[in-house]
Amino acid sequence: MEISAQHVWLMMSAAMVLLMTPGLGLFYGGMTRAKAALNMIMMSFISAGIVGVVWVLWGYSMTTGDGVLGLFGNPFTSFGLQNLMGSPDLIKAGFSSTFAIITVALISGAIADRAKFGAWALFVPLWITVVYCPLAYMIWGGGLLSPGGALTAIFGQVIDFAGGAVVEISSGTAALVLALIVGQRHGFAKDPNHRPHNVPFIMLGAAILWFGWFGFNGGAATTAEQAGLIWVNTLVTPAAAMLSWLVTEKIRHGHPTSLGAASGVVAGLVAITPSCANISPVAAIGLGLVAGAACAVFVDLKYRFGLDDSLDVVGVHLGAGLIGTLALGFIALPVDGQGGGLFYGGGVQQLIAQTAAVVVTMLLSGLGTLVIGRAINKTIGFRVSHEAETAGVDLSEHAESAYAFGELGAGFNPLRSGSADPHGTAGNAVGQRAKEDSFA
Repeated sequence: MEISAQHVWLMMSAAMVLLMTPGLGLFYGGMTRAKAALNMIMMSFISAGIVGVVWVLWGYSMTTGDGVLGLFGNPFTSFGLQNLMGSPDLIKAGFSSTFAIITVALISGAIADRAKFGAWALFVPLWITVVYCPLAYMIWGGGLLSPGGALTAIFGQVIDFAGGAVVEISSGTAALVLALIVGQRHGFAKDPNHRPHNVPFIMLGAAILWFGWFGFNGGAATTAEQAGLIWVNTLVTPAAAMLSWLVTEKIRHGHPTSLGAASGVVAGLVAITPSCANISPVAAIGLGLVAGAACAVFVDLKYRFGLDDSLDVVGVHLGAGLIGTLALGFIALPVDGQGGGLFYGGGVQQLIAQTAAVVVTMLLSGLGTLVIGRAINKTIGFRVSHEAETAGVDLSEHAESAYAFGELGAGFNPLRSGSADPHGTAGNAVGQRAKEDSFA
């Protein structure tokens, strides 16, 4: 068997990016109440399961190959990846699947504590098909915003090396729309029990995300020089963002927190995603400082506007995604002495191209999510009952608990009631659990 170093690196990067989704589950799980932790982790895991199958059947085909009006690829071109067997292009297909998986999983944080698991499982394949695949095709696969595309001819070539628009802005926009459709949690901004229940989970999840992001950004590197730039930028931007988030937190609230440090790292990772191969390390530091401070402010705005973006998907992923994508209009390096951002004398052309990509992404993701979300909400319903939400979605949706509080005398454990039908017991115990389990 012959396999190149680049193929090996791409396979390793794909594994690193796939690990990011369980890491996201830990990150989100720690940010919820104890009685919703498993549900959040499961929303990430089921995303991997569903998207993995969808990607092999038609998802990959929709992001590459023969296009339909520059909007999406023909889903039957590589249906089942049959025509890729015996080709190293299968590695590329596997790598690209991990991006789709984590993109839709990111959205789940906006509807924590209150969504039906079945509704989420239906949302995932629909959103990937209607929103993610067309967007990935338009920017990366030969569509409207790709080199030679119709919109590129008008606005210029967009830079989105690892997914500032395709991954971050699309998921952040979808999170905003879905949070509005599902509505606020009961006690939002009033109930202190909505605070994160497991900060070490959050820190561990953020660490896994940071590790995986080196594969996320660096997997597509084509030269050692480019790989080195990507690696350094992926290190320094989240580092700077963490510092600026903590300083902002100290000034605004009096204390730098562990949650702030983890969130700052993620904000920096999001911001560097589109530009990791196209800005200098010094510019990457500046980008991180701006993204960290700005997102620390953005996450507080949900209380002012009454938007229950439970785990700050909008504030961090949409906010930092916009900053990182638009910043290329100012700090993009020239290529062979041509182009570049405003700070390098490249004029406004790159900023126009980046803005066009932002507008297209937000329109497609916003409208697509609105249609899918409302359709699910009007049919099977997206939200659990008030009673089930109070008892905890781990219990009502999975008949499980992340922690055995009952064995410690700290609460009621329905699965130890002696019933042979834990689902039935869980259903009957919802009201009792709400009264007896005072742990958030």
